[in-house]
Amino acid sequence: MNGKLNGLLVSVTLLLGLIPVVSSADCNDEPGAGVNWAGCDKRGIDLSGMDLSQAVFTRANLEGANFSGARLSHADLNLSRLNNAKFDKARMIGARLIGVTAEGASFRNTILDDASMSRASLDKSDFSGARLRRVSFYEARLNDADFSKANLESARLERAKLFATRFVEANLAAANIEAADAETASFSKANMAKAVLDDAVLREADFTAADLTKASLRKAIIDDAIFDEAILSDTIWVQYQRCRATSVGECR
Repeated sequence: MNGKLNGLLVSVTLLLGLIPVVSSADCNDEPGAGVNWAGCDKRGIDLSGMDLSQAVFTRANLEGANFSGARLSHADLNLSRLNNAKFDKARMIGARLIGVTAEGASFRNTILDDASMSRASLDKSDFSGARLRRVSFYEARLNDADFSKANLESARLERAKLFATRFVEANLAAANIEAADAETASFSKANMAKAVLDDAVLREADFTAADLTKASLRKAIIDDAIFDEAILSDTIWVQYQRCRATSVGECR
C-alpha cells in the first residue's frame, strides 16, 4: 500500500513539474512585452508606441488609454474595459479582445488581422482604414461604428449588431455577415464579392454601387434596401434564385 502511495506521489510531483508556473499580475510592473496587468486599473495611461506584444490585460480597466502606434500582437485584452481608448495605427495581429467593452474606441488604420473580438461591445467605435482580415466579430455590438475603407476580407460578423454601421468603400470580400442585424447600414461602394448575408436583416441598408458578385442573400430581409448601380453578377438572391451575370441594380 505504501509503495503504491509513494509511486502516486512521485507521479504527481513529476506531473506538477511539467506544468508551467503562471506568474500573477503585478500592477506596478513597468509596461513592456509580456507584462501581466490582468485586473489592473490603468485608466488614461499613455502606452503609445510601446512594444506590448503578448501582454496580458485581461479584465483590466483601460478606459481612455492611449495605445496609438503600439505593438500588441497576440496580446490578451479579453473582458477588459476600453471605452474611448485609442489604438490608432497599432499593430494587433492575433490579439484577443473577446467580450471587451470598447464603446467609442478608435482603431483607425490599425492592423488587426486574425484578432478575436467576439461578443465585444464596440458601439460607435472607429475602424476606418483598419486592416481586419479574418477578424472574428461574432455576436459583437457594432452599432453606429465606422468601417469606411477598412479591409475586412474573410472577416466573421455572424449575428453581429450593425445598426447604422458604415462600410463605405470597405473590402468585405468573402466576409460572413450571416444573421447579422444591419438595418440602415451603409455598404456603399463596398467590395462584397462572395460575401455571405444569409438570414441577415438589411432593412433600408444602402448597397449603392457595391460589388455583390457571387454574394449570397438567401432569406435576407431587404425591405426598402437600396441597390442602385450595385453589381449583382451571379448573386444568390433572397428566394434562392441566381441573378444573371449582367444584373446591375436589380436581380434579373
